[in-house]
Amino acid sequence: MSLFGTTSGFGTSGTSMFGSTTTDNHNPMKDIEVTSSPDDSIGCLSFSPPTLPGNFLIAGSWANDVRCWEVQDSGQTIPKAQQMHTGPVLDVCWSDDGSKVFTASCDKTAKMWDLNSNQAIQIAQHDAPVKTIHWIKAPNYSCVMTGSWDKTLKFWDTRSSNPMMVLQLPERCYCADVIYPMAVVATAERGLIVYQLESQPSEFRRIESPLKHQHRCVAIFKDKQNKPTGFALGSIEGRVAIHYINPPNPAKDNFTFKCHRSNGTNTSAPQDIYAVNGIAFHPVHGTLATVGSDGRFSFWDKDARTKLKTSEQLDQPIAACCFNHNGNIFAYASSYDWSKALSPRL
Repeated sequence: MSLFGTTSGFGTSGTSMFGSTTTDNHNPMKDIEVTSSPDDSIGCLSFSPPTLPGNFLIAGSWANDVRCWEVQDSGQTIPKAQQMHTGPVLDVCWSDDGSKVFTASCDKTAKMWDLNSNQAIQIAQHDAPVKTIHWIKAPNYSCVMTGSWDKTLKFWDTRSSNPMMVLQLPERCYCADVIYPMAVVATAERGLIVYQLESQPSEFRRIESPLKHQHRCVAIFKDKQNKPTGFALGSIEGRVAIHYINPPNPAKDNFTFKCHRSNGTNTSAPQDIYAVNGIAFHPVHGTLATVGSDGRFSFWDKDARTKLKTSEQLDQPIAACCFNHNGNIFAYASSYDWSKALSPRL
C-alpha cells in the first residue's frame, strides 16, 4: 500500500487515542495523536473488524480523502494508504472480513476500497450526497446499504451498478446504524425508521422521535444475548434518547438524558447547549461514549443511568468517535464542525 508522506495537519485538530505526552490545549487529555492526520475536518471514523489481525483505523474527511492507519499495541500509528473522492467523505465502514472499506461522499457516490490492491471503484450512485454507508452480512446475502439526502435507502451488490433494492425515506437520511438483523435510520424532520434485514430488507416500524430537535447520530446496542435490542439517538440539543424496540415497560425502560452542556445538568443557570456528534457502544461492557460540539467526550452506563467519566475540554468540537473491536482503544476526531458558521473563532 502507498504511504501518505508528509501532511501539514489542519490547525489544532487531530484524531487521538489514550496515552500521549502532548501538553497544549488542543490535546488536554494527553492522548496519542495520529500521525499524518487529514488536512480538513474529519467526519467519520471506523476501526477494523476482529477478523483482521491488529488494529486499523479509517477516517474520512472534508479534504475529500479517506485514510488508513495501523494502530500498534503501544498506541503509535503508522499511515498505510489513502484514497480520494471528489467531495467530502461523510461515512466509512468495513467489510466483515476486513479486506475492504466502503466510503460515502458528497460527490453522490459510494466506493469500495480493496485494501490488498489499494484500488477503489465506485459501487453506488445517488441523486444527492450519500450520508451513510453500512455493510450487511446476512446468511443468504451480502450488500452495502447507503442512505442519502435524496430521500432513498439503497442496497447494493458490489458486483452490479444497479441497486438490489431501493426504499423511499420520508425525508433526507441524516444518520443510520446496522447490526444484523436490525437497521435504524434517522432522517430530517425527526423521522425514525427501524428495518429488519432477514431474508431481505424491509421496514419494520416507524417510531415517533423521543427527541424534539434535529437528529445527529444513532447507534444500536445489544442485549446480554448479543442481539440488537435498541438504539441510542443523539440530537443537536445536547440530549440522547435510549430506546428499546420491544421493551417490557416502554414508559420506564425508554428514557432521555442531557449531555454536552456548559454547566452539566444545572438548570437554574443559563446553559450553552451543544450538538451530540457521535455515539459509540463499548463492544464488551455495553457502556456508551458520546462526543459533542463542546469539545468533550463522555462515557455513560445506560443500565445504571449514570455518567462514568467526562474528558477535559478540547479547543475544538469532537466530530466523531469509535471503539476498536475489543474495546481497549477509543478514537475521537477533534475537528471544526461548522457549528459557528464560517469561522470557528466567532
